[in-house]
Amino acid sequence: MKLSKWAKSQGISYTTAWRWWKTNKLPVKAYQAPSGAVIVQEEQKINEVKKTVIYARVSSNPQKEYLKRQAERIRNFCLKNGWVIDGEYLEIASGLNDKRPKLLKLLKSQPNRIVVEHKDRLTRFGFNYFQEILPLLGIELVVINRDVIEESDLIKDLVAIITSFCCRIYGARRGQNKAKLIKTLVEDSNGKK
Repeated sequence: MKLSKWAKSQGISYTTAWRWWKTNKLPVKAYQAPSGAVIVQEEQKINEVKKTVIYARVSSNPQKEYLKRQAERIRNFCLKNGWVIDGEYLEIASGLNDKRPKLLKLLKSQPNRIVVEHKDRLTRFGFNYFQEILPLLGIELVVINRDVIEESDLIKDLVAIITSFCCRIYGARRGQNKAKLIKTLVEDSNGKK
């Protein structure tokens, strides 16, 4: 790979990498091509074993059978690629829910590779955060089918968003009303003393 690409993958500036190249301090083998470009030789990782986990999710209990079929398709994909599955995380929860215990357990298990069938199975919103952050943590994210979105799931998610906002609005009002009631009760009890 070119020195600029290697520098970016290492999180350093191209200028620093070039300076290392010129002073023979580059921590990897590299050579200069006839065109003048510096080419970094990638080290061959022999028998590199990655801890591979699969994650499958559906939104509700009636979809349990679909969850099993989804997990089976992911297993078959992994087998076709020669990957050994070290963990399976199957969850029934909304893709909008940020408190999914199985997903959190998966992330805490520190895998090297996470395989999901569709990106919306991992999360409905904020997928790009996963896509950007996981590689920084050394985790490869494999999405088998990137473009498939089921309309019924989108409708359920829309209802969940509206419900969530309504709970926040009315919950906040309820909390304010309770606080006023408690304040009034405290003031009344203090005034009677």
